[in-house]
Formats: sequence, structure tokens, C-alpha cells
Amino acid sequence: MDRNRKWVPGFGAVLLTLLSHMTSALEVPLDPKVLEGLPQPPTITLQSPKDYIFDPRENIVIHCEAKGKPHPSFSWTRNGTHFDVEKDPKVLMKPGSGTLVIDISGEKAEAYEGTYQCTAHNEHGTAVSNSIVIRQSRSPLWSKERNEAIVVQMGVSLVLQCRPPAGLPPPVIFWMDNNFQRLQLDKRVSQALNGDLYFSNVLPDDTRSDYICYARFPHTQTIQQKQPISVTVLDNSPEGERRPGFMTPLGTTSTKMVLRGETLELECVADGLPTPEISWQKDGGELPSSRMSFYNFKKTLKVSDVNEADGGDYRCTATNNLGTAHHVIKVTVKAAPFWVSAPRNLILAPNETGILTCRVSGEPKPKISWFVNGVSIENAPEDHRRKVDDDTVILSSVQSGSSAVYQCNASNEFGYLMANAFVNVLAEPPRVLTPPNRVYQVITNNPALLHCASFGSPIPIVTWFKDSQTSVKNGDPYVIHENGTLEIHVAQPLNSGKYTCIATNILGIKENHVYLEVKEPTRILKQPEYKVVQRGMSAVFECKVKHDPSLIPAMTWLKDDGELSRDERFEVDVDSLTINDVADEDEGTYTCIMNTTLDQDSASAMLTVVDATPPPAIVYEKPDPPTDLELTDQTERSVQLTWIAGDEHNSPTQKFLIQYEDLLHQPGVWINLTDVAGTSTTAQLNLSPYVYYSFRVLSENRVGYSQPSQPSNQYRTNPAAPDQNPSAVQGIGTQPGNLVISWTSLSGFQANGPSLEYKVQWRQKDVDDHWSSKNVANVSQFVVSGTPTYVPYEIKVQALNDYGSGPEPGIVIGYSGEDLPLSAPDSVQVMVHNSTLAEVHWEPVSFPSVRGKLQGYKVYYQRERSLHETEEDAERKEQVLTFSGNRSEGRLPGLQPYSLYNLTIRVLNNKGEGPPSTSKTFETPEGVPGPPSFLNVVNLSLDSLSLEWGPPMNNNGRLAGYTLKYQPVNTTNDLGPVKIMMFMANETTITMGNLNSSMLYKFHLSAKTIKGSGPIITKEAFTVMDTTRTQPTVETGKGPTEPPHPTSPITQSPHPPFHKVPPVGPAFGKVNTSMLEGGAVISWDYFGHHKNVYVEYIVENSKEDWKKELVNGSHWHMIKGLKPGTSYKVRVVARDPADPTVHSTDEVLIAVPAVPSRQVDIATQGWFIGLMCAIALLILVLLIVCFIKRNKGGKYPVKEKEDAHQDPEIQPMKEDDGTFGEYRSMESDTEDHKPLKGSRTPSNGTVRRDESDDSLVDYGEGGDGQFNEDGSFIGQYSGKKEKDTHEGNESSEAPSPVNAMNSFV
Repeated sequence: MDRNRKWVPGFGAVLLTLLSHMTSALEVPLDPKVLEGLPQPPTITLQSPKDYIFDPRENIVIHCEAKGKPHPSFSWTRNGTHFDVEKDPKVLMKPGSGTLVIDISGEKAEAYEGTYQCTAHNEHGTAVSNSIVIRQSRSPLWSKERNEAIVVQMGVSLVLQCRPPAGLPPPVIFWMDNNFQRLQLDKRVSQALNGDLYFSNVLPDDTRSDYICYARFPHTQTIQQKQPISVTVLDNSPEGERRPGFMTPLGTTSTKMVLRGETLELECVADGLPTPEISWQKDGGELPSSRMSFYNFKKTLKVSDVNEADGGDYRCTATNNLGTAHHVIKVTVKAAPFWVSAPRNLILAPNETGILTCRVSGEPKPKISWFVNGVSIENAPEDHRRKVDDDTVILSSVQSGSSAVYQCNASNEFGYLMANAFVNVLAEPPRVLTPPNRVYQVITNNPALLHCASFGSPIPIVTWFKDSQTSVKNGDPYVIHENGTLEIHVAQPLNSGKYTCIATNILGIKENHVYLEVKEPTRILKQPEYKVVQRGMSAVFECKVKHDPSLIPAMTWLKDDGELSRDERFEVDVDSLTINDVADEDEGTYTCIMNTTLDQDSASAMLTVVDATPPPAIVYEKPDPPTDLELTDQTERSVQLTWIAGDEHNSPTQKFLIQYEDLLHQPGVWINLTDVAGTSTTAQLNLSPYVYYSFRVLSENRVGYSQPSQPSNQYRTNPAAPDQNPSAVQGIGTQPGNLVISWTSLSGFQANGPSLEYKVQWRQKDVDDHWSSKNVANVSQFVVSGTPTYVPYEIKVQALNDYGSGPEPGIVIGYSGEDLPLSAPDSVQVMVHNSTLAEVHWEPVSFPSVRGKLQGYKVYYQRERSLHETEEDAERKEQVLTFSGNRSEGRLPGLQPYSLYNLTIRVLNNKGEGPPSTSKTFETPEGVPGPPSFLNVVNLSLDSLSLEWGPPMNNNGRLAGYTLKYQPVNTTNDLGPVKIMMFMANETTITMGNLNSSMLYKFHLSAKTIKGSGPIITKEAFTVMDTTRTQPTVETGKGPTEPPHPTSPITQSPHPPFHKVPPVGPAFGKVNTSMLEGGAVISWDYFGHHKNVYVEYIVENSKEDWKKELVNGSHWHMIKGLKPGTSYKVRVVARDPADPTVHSTDEVLIAVPAVPSRQVDIATQGWFIGLMCAIALLILVLLIVCFIKRNKGGKYPVKEKEDAHQDPEIQPMKEDDGTFGEYRSMESDTEDHKPLKGSRTPSNGTVRRDESDDSLVDYGEGGDGQFNEDGSFIGQYSGKKEKDTHEGNESSEAPSPVNAMNSFV
């Protein structure tokens, strides 16, 4: 391409460097979902290279793709004038694109050569492409010429000129002979950069009549040849030795100009006799070794990626034993324009100021020109808010409607650069780009980053709140970054919670909620200990770990920092490693690593293996070497060897090994020949021709081999023709135009005689009848040049020596070199089967266009984006599937539902891949969603709880809602009825009431789309235990039986029959713990048959015996009397006197919370409860006495005193019937004679309701009373009696004072 061409509007392309640097400009958001809804000027996304050389056999495809909102329209210019695409039937513009496809079949391709430029336009601006120069590739014929025969004297220098025709692009030059064999080049004979063949001095061997220069034109894959040149070298008057001189370049100095970034090629070819050696240096500096390389036997120096520092004087020196010669090449470095900084688009709010900067460099300095929407800024409509200062455009107080695309052109005599950058004036309310309700998890004492990426115009201001009320300010421990991210340097559990970020600008406000969970660190509580173990014994390493219960742990064991070998002797348990039958190789360092999704902890210990004291044993040793070797029965191909065995040293000889030394071919190397049984001392040995044999023998017993015997006398066999041909013969082309025939050479031992050679024969299969052949020696391959691309050849390689040829070799089929495929698969179609599987079909390429062995087809596909508007796109990652063989279809599994995909297909041979097919896009339908991101149970109480959950990480479609299933589980693992609740997609919390207290519930939650429900996330929870209503059962010698430990709730309904959960797996299942003040509730799953089950516990690190409590028939137990602020180890054990097997759970570590300091409630004090009971008892006795007196008709003395004193405190308590009116029953008289439910009736059966209507329960806060183990009442008393009608109706369930009294009698 012409480097001096400059870009001007209406002709050629503009190269724009646009760099945006401003104080108030908004960064263009990368989120395509945000860009999709914004007005946007056009942006060129794909264009063809500036210099486009096309193959006349293929269509011309000029790429021009652009994006914008609305989608831009496209137009073209050719040679500076409008190019009407619609008027030319041979030209097609792709729909929705500016890409041109020109069908040149049957047309003169020259008619479409020229300079093309694409323009993309919408209502917000105009973007332009580079100037694209379209030229046809050419491979002209060599001009006819007559080459005179050259006759020279031996020793003189010689140049054979090639002068190939000028092709487009330039051809590749090489020299061969009539047999298509490349000429051997060396430091004496070399090919220059221009293709000429240089001889520093000629030799008689250079005489030949077929020096042929070939030119290969890459685009058309054609080869042209020059007429052969004949050279005759005479030796009747040879040239004498002479000092070096330079054949090229001529003279003592020359100049070279190179552009920055290109490769500098310097060449020095010298003549002289003897042949000179070439060396290079840089005057006043050093050669750049990292970018420098030598070629053509150091005659060519190449420096890649040239920069300004590479300019200077380069000196090449030619040296032989008669002297030296020097040549200096003065190198100057120029530079086409190059970017100093990358251009960026701008988004500005109204009245903001932005700066566009176009920074370039070059040598000479580039000239910078600005354009607006493709029009020179000088000719554009005047805008007083716009100021141009060389490489900078300043836009002040921009207004709505002033969006445009700016172009910058930087050019000098060596080229130009052009780029587009739009200025988009927008007024947008804030948007928060961070997904809502994201959960961040960190480990305690680690930094936490909570993101709040936002977008708006003007730029939004971000503020943070914790738990929706506490304002988060900059300062310890919080740091709010400029991009809105909130950082907590050292996260603590108290930092957990809900965080809200609010993005605000003058056009609105937007908030987003995220959650931070600070987890406990993973810690190894008990590390493995150093072990010294005897060989054959067992070693056990313990590794007990504590981790955050919400994280899933994974234990890994390493040995010496490597993976543990897969040996059945290694037994890995939950918290231990056992090594059985320890061996010496087991010695080393063992490391246990506990990993969670957030952190890990590790600990190591060494294992040392020692020997036990061995018993005395018989001493065994290696045998002594054999002696007296003798050769008998000597023939051409065999000989008999005899010997005398040495001392066996308590271990019988198992075999004798016979070795030989070939003193002719491999002196000093002993090779195994054969072996015989340990009972034999004679061997018949088969021999090969042309070998000087010497033999020796070794004895072997159980201990090992003896030392070798002394060598036998030498025995020589006579030469013969080869018995075999080379093996592993194959023919493989390593590059287009050659065939490399290779084989495995015969050894000197296999040669059978002197002067071993190989006769290599080849011919093109089914084309040639005559075999081409070549005899070679001391090599294992032969290269056939000038072959067609990937055609089959028949190959034979035969061994021969001075005594004849080997057997007739077999024919092997080989293939000449492959080249890259020419064509791309066509008619690509995609059939989407379901949301994760698609099937792609294509039209296979023709076999000739494969130009090699068809390996298959590669399908490149990648997920472009999600079809869901609110779902965040993951990072694009291209995937590749290879379908072997001549396929025309393939399946793409593992696709992500509800997504847009893009794919291309390439054909594959051994050389590589062909061009890509036309890009094809397809969409996957909706699928079922992933599981909800979390399910938490909160706000537990006696009969209610709340559920909170998060949306799935992958919606895989439009989320339709959630399905919640739940059921109760009793203490015997019976499952209750399943209840189902449905929720909308925007609902993520529910409070559930009317649940049973002390009941385990199982919750199953799944999300759903129109395709159905996704995976289920499960949670189990107990409701809180009712400690005021449950009456514990007390048995002799046992503690009270407590209700199960609380965790989670459900809606109450009549109890249908429960379904038994069958026991599976080990005797014990999961163990759960819950802490109370001074105690702990332990619950477990038990599937065994043992009758005696105990809960055992001990203070952590205590040496006392385990305390145990019998808990038969229950799956939970409350341990009381634990010391606050103390840690305990707890386990559940099952024993049976009839069964020696003992089952136990893992030890669980619990920490009893310390009792917080608080004001003592008098109603819970024992002395107060006792006093109240005594008063109640006294009142009861008085009532009984009063009742007896009344029945006898006598006067009650107290009554007289009451009448006399008229005590106002007593008067309201008295009714006409002598009872306490305040405690009178609200029930009818017909019910007064009914005995209280659950009470004891006196022997006369006449206890009346109105005589005992007072209840101690009425003084408590709850409706039920409880008695301690000693029978004392433990209900709390309030300051006054609070009993409503509802409580009165239920009071029949509580024991009355009379019943309580009867229970004491």
C-alpha cells in the first residue's frame, strides 16, 4: 500500500486518535443492558484492513460493521465518489450491515479495484471507516529470455541473477534443479534477499546445467520458473587465494531506512578464497540481543520491532586467513504516525465540559486534522462552545441535541491514522448496575468490598446506609471509594447485615440492597502429632477442625506437599488419617488441609519409620563370578560357550546371563545376548555377520548378580549382505511442496558389512509408473521437494552394503505436505432442541479445498449475552468443539438457557484451520431456574417464624415465582403432611404463624419459570420450646425429659397420620446443639436397635471421667447444671449388654454462654415462691375450717371481729355464702359440682367448684404452672391478678389449691 496516501473527507479513510481526558465527563458504561437503552451515535466495530489484496477466484468481501442507537444506515464511496450499491447487480450489502460482498465470477476483477470508504449514520452523528484499497493479487509470467552459458575458472566469485516478475504480493524465491531438489546452501553459496544466488568462490562441483530460480506467489499458490542457467567451472587456470571483498552491498558504506515497528534486514555477502566468515557489530553501541537474529550463515542480520534507538552505523566484517574487509550500513529510523494514548468516547450531561485529545507521534511529526461527522471542522457549522487547539478539542457547556461523532486524522509521508470518537449528550437518572440483594461473604478480620456500580448523567453521588438506618461515613472501619464501592478493612461479625447504597443526581434517586455475612475462620483445634512407628505397624494422625457451620468443609491430606498415593493402606476419616502396615516409603511429612469456600487452615506432622529388633538370620551373599570361559563348535553364525560356576554363598544360582562386546562397532559396551538356567554351564549362541565378538558371563541368585567373568577370546564373523531393511519407514510432508521420507537406521551390528547405504525410492501413487531413487548414507531421512500439495506417494527404502542388497522392501504409502484449507463451511444452520442443547448443520467443504487430511470441523461458539433484561452478563468465553471426520452436523451441549449465542465453523487438517464460516447467531429458549441463592429462617418464636430467601443466581428465563413446601417432623422421624405455598417473583420473605412449639419443620423452596420449577433448596428448623407449659416427666434415677430443641415453624392443622422415615446408613445421624443459660439441648437422629442410649459430656481439656445420662426412647436431651462460660465436649453413645458393639457420634464442642449481669426478678426467687405457697396454704386451711364451721351452723369467731371492725380490706372479699367473691367461678351452678379435670377427689366425693375456684395459675404470666423436681411451684407471680374471661374458661385445665393440697396428703 502507498504509505504516502493521506485521508481527506470524501476520499479515503480517516485514522483518528481520540483520547478523552476531562474532569466532568462520564465513562461509557460497559454493561450492554445499559447501553441498549441509551441513544448512541454510530461506532465502527469492524472494518477490513487498509490494504486488501483479493484472490480473483473468490468473492470480494469488504467488512463494515457499526453499532448505534438507533441502528445506523450505511453508504460507500469508491475513488472519492458515491458508490451506488443498488445499481450494481454484482454487489450485495448485507442486511443490517455495511459489509459488501462483490461477486466477481465472470467479471473482470480489475473493474472493482480502487479505494473504498464506508460511512455509518444515524440521527446522532456519522462515523467513517478507513480508506480500504482493493487490489487484485497477480502472478505474472516470467519474461522470455535467453540465458547464456557461464564458464568461469575455479576460485572466482559468481552471481546468478533471478530477477523475478513483480507480483502482488511479492513472490517467495528459491533455487532448485531439474529434479526439484533444492540447492544446498552454505557459507560459500547463499541466496540474497533479492533472490540472486551468490558464490563466494566456485568449485568444480558447482558445474551443472540446471540452476533454476523459482518464484512462488502466495495468494494464487502458483509457481513460475526461470529458464535454467548453465554453469561450467574450469580448473585449468584456477584463481589463487585472495583477501575478502564485498559482492553486496558495494563500496565501503551504504544507507538503509526502516520504519518504527518493522523488521530491519541488513545483508553483507563477501567473496574471497578461502570463504570468508561474516561478523556484525554496531558502532558506538550494542546489538539488541533480545530482538536480533542471524540468517543465511550470518550474512543477514534481522532486528525485529525497530525503535528509534536502533538507528546508527552497523558494521559487517568479512574475514579469512589473508585479511579482513569492512562495510558500514548507516541506518535511519523513521516512523509512520502511532498512538500515544487510546481514543475514548464521551458521555456528557447538559452544561458539562468535555475534552477530546488526539495524541500521536511519528517521524516526521504528523499533521493533525479534525472532522465532525465526516466534515472538516473548518467547514462544519460554527459552534461557539467548541474550541480546537492542535490535538485537543474542548467542548464547553454542551447542550442536548449536540451529540456528534468527531474524527481525528494524523498523517505524515509514511502513512496515516484515523479514529472516530462520539460525544453523546445525555440526561439520565441514576441506575445501579450492581445486582440487587447480592450476598458478600468474608472471613473475620479480612477486608470486605461491597460494590455499588452506578450510571447516570450527571454522575450520581453514592451514599451508604447499614440496616436501612445507620449512615455509613468515610472513616474507620469504612472507606467509600470514588466508584461507590464500600470497603471494610477488617471485617468483624458485628459488621454483618444489610447495606443500602443510594445513587443520586438532579434527575432522580436509585437504591440497591446488598448483604454482608462475616464468617468464623476455619481453625484446626487438634493438630497431627509427630509419630515414630515400627515398620508393619499402624500410624494415626488426628486433625480436628472447627469452621463456620454455614460453610461446607473439605478435608485434604498431603504427603511431602504432594497428593496422597491411592493405596488401600491409607484410610482417610472425617478427622483422621490412618496408615496401616507402615513401610519405609511412608516416611515423610503429612499435612491436613481443611478448605471451605472462603478460607483454609493446615497443619503438618512427620512420620518416622524404624525397624524392630530383627532376629539372627543366615547371611546370604551374591555369587562369585564364573571362570574358565571357552568357545567351541565355531561356525559362521553360531558358537558354543562353556564355563565353570562360582561359589553360590548360601543362595542357589537362578540363572546365568551371557553378554557380548562388539569390538568393531561398539567397543567398551557390553550387551545382553541371552540367559540360561542356573543348572546349566553351556550355551549355544546365535551370531551375526561382520561382528568382532567377546563374551562374558554373570551369575544371579536371590541376592543379586555376581561380578562379570573375565572376557572370552575374541571371535570374528565374516561380512554378508544385510538381512533386513530399515524399519519405521514413513513419508510425511512437513510443509507445502515437500515429502520427508524417514526411517529407523540399521545399527552397525545390523549392517552385516561395510559401506552401509540406503536406496530411497518414491513415485506418485496412480500417476507415475517410474520410480525415482536416491542412494544416501549416514542419514535417516530424505526430503523430496517440489511435490504437489497433499498427494499420496509410494515409498520404498532398501539397505545395501559392499556385499549386496537387503531383501526387497515393502511399499509404504506417504503423503506430501499439507497446506491450510482454502474454503469455509457453507449453509450453516442451527436447530435449538431445548434450553441447553442445540444442533448445528453445515455444508462440508470440497475435498480438494481441504488441501490435506481432513481431521474434522471445529465449531467456535460463545455466549454473547443473556436475553433477560435484568440479568448481569458473565464474561464472554469462547468455547470450541471439534467434530472428527467428514461431518456435516454436531451437537452443542451445556448451553445456558435464555441466551444469545454466536458461532462460526472452520475445517481442520493436520496443517491447521481454514477460514471461518459466516457468523451465525441463535437463541436458546427459557429453562428451569437455578436454586434460590439462599434460604434463611429468622425471628423464631413459640408458634411462628419468618423465612427469607434470595433469587436464583441464574434465572434461565423470566422468573415466574416460588413454590414453598413444608411439613413437620416429630421426635421419631415421622413426617407430617406436606403443605404448599406459592409466591410471586418479587416476594422473598414470609412470616408463618399458628405453628406447633418445639416442633421440627422441613422447608423445601424452589424457583420457577414457564418451563417449570428448578432445583430445591432445603432448610430444617425447630420452633422455640415452650418452657412454661410443658410438664417434664421425672423418672427414678433420671433427669427430666425435655422437648426438642427449637429451630423453625409452620401453619398448624389437624394432625393426620405420620409416615415413618426408614432408617438408612449408620446408627447415628446428624447431632444438633442449642445453648441455654446453664445448660444445653442436644438432639440427634438414631436408627439403631440398642436399648441403652446415653448422652455423655466432659469439660474440654479435662482429665476427669465422662459424665453420662441415660436417655432411652428419646431423640433429644437437656443437660442441666453446666457452668456458664465453660466449653464442653458432648457425644451420644448407644450400648447393649447383649451386643459388644458400641456406637457413638462424633464429639461436639459446645460453649455455655456466660450469664449476663441483669436485675434480679423477685418473682423468680425461691424464697418468694415459698412464701407465696405458704400464704396460699394458710388461706386454704382457713377456708376448710370456715367450711366446717358453717356446716355445723356455728359462728366463725373471725367473722364477729370482722363485723366489729368493718375492715375495708376484708369486706369486698366476703359474699353471703361465705366464699371469696373475687375468685367465684364464671360457670353455671350445674357445673359447680363437677370435679376438676385431673384433680384428686376427697373420699366423700363432695368437693365443690365454688369452694376451690382460686388457682395459683392465675398469678402467673402464662396459662400453665410447672413444679420443680422437689415439687415447688416455679411459675412467676405478677404484682396484681390479670385474669380475663377467656382465661377463666380455660382454668379448669390447671390444678386448684384443693387439688394441690390433696397431692401433698
